[in-house]
Amino acid sequence: MRLPPLLLPLLCLALGFATANAEDLLPTLMTTRGKLLVQQDFEKPLPPFDGKSNGFASGFKAWRYNSAARGGHWDVVNGTFVGKENPAVQHPATASYGFDFKDVVIQCEVQMHDVPMEGRPKRHVQVRTTDTKDYICSVGIDEKGFNIRKDDNDHGGPDKAVPLGLTLTPMALGEWHTVLFEILGDEMTLTVDGKTMTGQHPLITSAKCSVMFVAGVESAVRNFKVWEATPNSDWAKNKATILASMKASKALPAAPATKPKS
Repeated sequence: MRLPPLLLPLLCLALGFATANAEDLLPTLMTTRGKLLVQQDFEKPLPPFDGKSNGFASGFKAWRYNSAARGGHWDVVNGTFVGKENPAVQHPATASYGFDFKDVVIQCEVQMHDVPMEGRPKRHVQVRTTDTKDYICSVGIDEKGFNIRKDDNDHGGPDKAVPLGLTLTPMALGEWHTVLFEILGDEMTLTVDGKTMTGQHPLITSAKCSVMFVAGVESAVRNFKVWEATPNSDWAKNKATILASMKASKALPAAPATKPKS
């Protein structure tokens, strides 16, 4: 069938756009992407936070940011979301996107900026999940590498953070690093710049209320997307490969962290 002259360029443009979007997505290893839940391209300023929240963790929808001096300051700048830690407070800048979820695929790009420290202790960026009251699990990136952990879920209480994996590899300042964060059941998997690690803990199964970005000194986020996740049929094979690689590179924690603390 011969296409009308005006339809052919439009079709080519649409196919090119679809291909570009597909190429932007990293292949998942533990899960399969489902329905798109969140897409934030930071093309225009975000509306100010004007809701009420249960502390930092829940009770709000969409963005919660610039709500307290302690949480630093965030601005949309040229398609990126930039967080700056307040040197006087020395508490990382935080911004959270509130929605209800459980098993998801989170993908974004993060960048640590090469700016003066001004007394602030450490350059880093984190992507964290929360339940109704506290943190569940997170990925962390600093200049020395990246890590995954089950978080402290009761600040000041008996529960403690549990490291699940650590990769030591230089993470350049001023460069974008693509983060693929998969959560399914009691497992989490992280891929950064082509390197992958996985971990397991019962707390990860919790119902979740927000995704938080944490910027130590100054960092930026762009192309933030979240999808519903379902099991990947190749996970058993992929997991064995990842664990073998983690063992060889000494990225595994010193002891299994699959049992809750008594």
